Amino acid sequence: MFAIEICLVLAALGLSMPLRPWRMLAGPLAAPWAASLVLLSLLWVLPQALPAGISIQLSGACLLVLMFGWPLAVIELVLVALAVWAMGRLGFAAVLSQLVWVGLMPATLALGLGELLRRRLPPHPFIYVLGRGFIGTALCIFAAGAAYETIHHLLDGVDLEHALVARWLMAWGDAFLTGMLVAIFVAFVPEWLATWSDQRYLGPPPD
Repeated sequence: MFAIEICLVLAALGLSMPLRPWRMLAGPLAAPWAASLVLLSLLWVLPQALPAGISIQLSGACLLVLMFGWPLAVIELVLVALAVWAMGRLGFAAVLSQLVWVGLMPATLALGLGELLRRRLPPHPFIYVLGRGFIGTALCIFAAGAAYETIHHLLDGVDLEHALVARWLMAWGDAFLTGMLVAIFVAFVPEWLATWSDQRYLGPPPD
């Protein structure tokens, strides 16, 4: 499992780095990118400070994809994982799993879902906010968590049914947070969303 996760991280970096997505930080995305890096690092390390038996893990990966695009989101998620490794008590293997299944996998699924919605549904703001920000986030987070739990069920014999119920409920925490922030950004600071386009979702301005 460790080798597979290393390969997935290297593959994601290998696809994102040649695109040089950090060039986007020369514009209005610089401040929100820096802020999200700090906040997400704290959110990812938070479960280590909770009492034993309590596990609440927010991802934020789908929101990063909507704000910065998949290539830049991948780089930020890797930096977040390095910060968690430095600040927290988990070993490298545990942080690597967190990076892959809480970060990179939901982000990649969000990228695929976004492409599917663009091709199959009309360009409407409601579809962007609800489809990608809210429902899409819940589905992507749950799918990544279900894949993780299924693999560990096959390898370690964990209780799959209860694990999937927990994953489904936790996915909606990310969904509510992402959907709310995306709606706010669309209304007030659309320049913070690299995947948003006024021309596409609102149409050309009236003459």
